[in-house]
Amino acid sequence: MAMGAAEIGDDGIVPCAGAPIDVHAYVEVSDLDRALAFYVGGLGLHELRRFTPRWVELAGARIPIHLLARPEPEFVAGAATLQRDYVRHWTPVHLDFVVDDLQTAVGRAVAAGGVLDRDIVDHHYWRMANLADPFGNGVDLIEFVEGGYDAFVSRAG
Repeated sequence: MAMGAAEIGDDGIVPCAGAPIDVHAYVEVSDLDRALAFYVGGLGLHELRRFTPRWVELAGARIPIHLLARPEPEFVAGAATLQRDYVRHWTPVHLDFVVDDLQTAVGRAVAAGGVLDRDIVDHHYWRMANLADPFGNGVDLIEFVEGGYDAFVSRAG
């Protein structure tokens, strides 16, 4: 799908507003059953379909989330052979789930194998829990209060 572009100041070219772009999230895991226990039982998503015994698409979020079972310790990325591990790790890309009751959602996620990284943080407009799924991938749970991001932006602007 070709995208048009518009100039914005000196920042270069950005996509024009138009039809939304489809986005899918893929989460690599070492054990699909444990992943389903966390993402379905802990976070409330549901299994939409299985493409293969190691690839499941989940529904219940605004984007499809795919779980890929990849237990192999090494993988080839171009000319490099890289090591894969599933210990807690930081990445700038993670999933945020907006919830109605943060305390209940954290309890469900932890009971399903998630790990709470730190105490719940209370911001003025939202409360947030930083967790790791059973494979070390970052997951945040956010409960909006007092107008959420919209109130934050209008106050800051």
